[in-house]
Amino acid sequence: MKHLQKGRKFGRIRKVRRSLIRSLLNNFIKAEKMTVTEAKAKEIRPLIEKMITRAKKNTVSNRRILAKAFAPEQVKKIFGEIAPRYVERRGGYTRIIKLGRRKTGDASPMAVIEFIK
Repeated sequence: MKHLQKGRKFGRIRKVRRSLIRSLLNNFIKAEKMTVTEAKAKEIRPLIEKMITRAKKNTVSNRRILAKAFAPEQVKKIFGEIAPRYVERRGGYTRIIKLGRRKTGDASPMAVIEFIK
């Protein structure tokens, strides 16, 4: 049974899965809109939401925490451009729009994840 199990494995070992998630987060911050599989979009959404909430308070400790997950350019972008947009908002910074199944290959359900303007 799958009771109380969190996270998706994506058919990868732990360190490869971590690097996949990290690269998805970095690319999402860089582009601000991304087309990925529905499972990957659902997996990165809570992580990005927590990081934006943390970035709304511009402290040294918050910058250091985000520097572990993001590249230096992305940390600057989060604190300089993205977090100030959502100072008044209490959560829900992203949206996932389902696109249907992939036409070629494995027919995985696809989705667009983007920041709410």
